[in-house]
Order: sequence, then structure tokens, then C-alpha cells
Amino acid sequence: MRGVKVGGFFSGGIVRFYSSLIIQRLKPIAILAVLALAAITSATTVLAWSEADFEHRALVGYPLPPEPENIIGDLSTYTINKGDTLLDVGRWHGLTATELSNANRHLDWWSPPVGKEIILPSQHILPAGKREGIVLNIPEMRLYYFPSRVEKRRKKGKLTATSSLPRVVYTFPVGLGRFDWRTPVAAFKVRGKTRDPAWVLPDDIYQEHLERDGEAEHMIPGGDPDNPLGNYRIELTLPMYALHGTNVPWGVGMEVSHGCVRLYPEDIEQLFNLVRPGIPGRFIYQPIKFGRRGDSVYVEVHDDLYGRYPGLWKLAVEEARKLGLAGTIDYRKLEKAVEEKTGVPTDISRAGDADSASQSISADSPD
Repeated sequence: MRGVKVGGFFSGGIVRFYSSLIIQRLKPIAILAVLALAAITSATTVLAWSEADFEHRALVGYPLPPEPENIIGDLSTYTINKGDTLLDVGRWHGLTATELSNANRHLDWWSPPVGKEIILPSQHILPAGKREGIVLNIPEMRLYYFPSRVEKRRKKGKLTATSSLPRVVYTFPVGLGRFDWRTPVAAFKVRGKTRDPAWVLPDDIYQEHLERDGEAEHMIPGGDPDNPLGNYRIELTLPMYALHGTNVPWGVGMEVSHGCVRLYPEDIEQLFNLVRPGIPGRFIYQPIKFGRRGDSVYVEVHDDLYGRYPGLWKLAVEEARKLGLAGTIDYRKLEKAVEEKTGVPTDISRAGDADSASQSISADSPD
């Protein structure tokens, strides 16, 4: 049975889910045999993943920490079972194969070692900026949704609506535009929502498909299994761009689209039901994020997907100075985090009275 540990304990919810899933799928006469076999060979038990499993993945809302703290979630671990791939494990936990591989020393996506305990990078530093609406960090390939609460009140016969600051945040992994169809840095608002959208191919994409496959359709109807938009689309005021599902879930976490943002089918359904027209949003570009939790300082480093910066080390040092963190961090720890780019929040707090001269030298050069 798949095992997830949070803070050193197995998650009972996951265990109960899979126990009930097995019982529901097997005839009663086979249950005793399966349980007996599991008691003897539990280490080699294989439970294949299916789309039905992912459809029932729960939506997680993270309580927003009071500023200046800006870290949500906690790291946990998972033990690889026979038949697991990082694609399936990542999707089940609201992550991607890319995120899992980066967090675990570039572990093989397709055949991770059975029995190996891996880190689930389910802790995130919130992007810098206003906590409002949709915020998508391009290098991180992750979307954050900060829902504001709208309260309607009647005063002197008039109905008024007021919004309050968000108390929770939802986060979803995404797939983005490839290098020659880059997802832009821009602000927008949600313009509308469509279930089972038809895909009308722009002429340049039609020509690309025609050259690649020798044939192409000008339009793929909504609900068609070949429709790359999936079952839900959120339209933006940003021309030619949208948030939508996908008919190829494993493209989430990769640069495979023509600029639009793809989400797992179960995630776009959840987001579709959460957002409403008019909410604001931003596509941002922050490969390096600094965070605080308690007295500790953290950094989270991602690849510079579109090559916007000459070097991440220089960017990290500049950002640390801008935020007034220069005297509170260990530059050797920062250097290691920049080199490894695990995408995991890493504690870079300065321990004790470090040698200030050595710290200064490290800040100027990664060597």
C-alpha cells in the first residue's frame, strides 16, 4: 500500500482511502484472499493508478500566514511502490514529476527505485506581491489563487457588497508555453468561463500541425477526447491566453503549450468553480523567492525557464539586499540552494556569529 508520512506519521486518510478503494473494486469472495496475500507480500503489492483516483483528489486550502511570514504547507515523504512513476505520484499529491524529480536529486521519472523514500515538495514560499486573485509564477510553473470574501449587506433598503482580505490560498501546478511560445508576464482579469470549450485553431498553429502531421483540423469540438483544452476554460482579458484543462495530464509541469496555461483536469474543475469573472490576476516571473517562518529565513530556487537573467546567483544576492536580508542569511547556504535549484524552501538563516568577511566574499562571488 502506498505510504505517505507527514511529520513522521503515516497519513491515515490516505490509508483509509486506498483500503476502501480496494474493497469497493473487489468482489466480497476475493477480499479475504487479498488481505491474506497483503499480509505476506505487502512490500510488493501493486495498486495501479487510474483517472478515477485523480478525480477524487481533495482540494487543499492553506491558511494564509500573517505577513511578513509567507510560507505555506509542510514537507512530507512518500515511499515508492512497485509500478509507481513520478508522473502518477506527483499528480496524486498535487505536484508534478518535474517538481518531484528536482526535489529528489533528479530522480528518474519512469522507474524510481521501489522502497525509496522521497520528499514531497508540498511546501511553498508565496510569490512576492499582493495576495489577490490569481498569481502564476512562470519559473515555478505554479498558480496561486487568493480568494477574497464578498459579503452582501442591506443598509437602508440598499444592497451593498464589500470584499475582505483572503484567509486561505489554493495552489495548483501548471504547464506553460514552450520557449518559442512563451507565456507572457502580464496583468489581466478573468473575462469569462466555458464548459467543454471548442478549440478553434489559430492559423499559425494550424499550419504547424499541418507540417508536422500532414493533416490538421480547423476546429476540434468541445468534449472531444482530442481537444487539448479539456473540459473547462477560464478566459482572460489578456488576448489569446486562457487557463484550461488538458487531454494530456502529464504535460502539466512541462513547457508544451502555445502560451496558454494547462492544469490537471481535476484542478481546472476546482479552479473553474472557485473563480468568477472580474477577479484580477498576474503572470509573474520570480525564479528566486525568499521566505520567512518564525525566526528563520528561507529561499526557494527554480530554473530561469526563459533565460531572462544572466545568472541566478547575482539575482539572488541582489534580491537579498533589496529585502534587507544581507545580515541575516548564510551566503554559503544560499549559494548551495542556487546551485541545486530543488524548488524546495531551504533554510539559509545565519547561525551564530559567522565570519563577516567570509560572508562578504561569498556574497560577491559563488566561487
